[in-house]
Amino acid sequence: MQQLYATIGKITLEKLTSIQSKMKDNTATAEDRQFEALLLEITALAKNRLSVTANETEFSKGKSVWVERTAQTHYPHIRLHGGALEDDPVKS
Repeated sequence: MQQLYATIGKITLEKLTSIQSKMKDNTATAEDRQFEALLLEITALAKNRLSVTANETEFSKGKSVWVERTAQTHYPHIRLHGGALEDDPVKS
């Protein structure tokens, strides 16, 4: 499964690069521009997911980590919105 995920990621980035090249050449279609927006969102979410994983790994080792509080009434948590699979508060 990891190989499939890696291949999907590689193809996603290749397609994004291709579309952005078309945009620079002013040959991109309206559909290309929509795909670019989607691929940028997927890429941003993937980067965020990796940041969440790294942050939680550091937390599990007892290290100080960055926490997020979206409002004063919210419990601080280490999960970054958009990248986490769930939104649990920090458990110490």
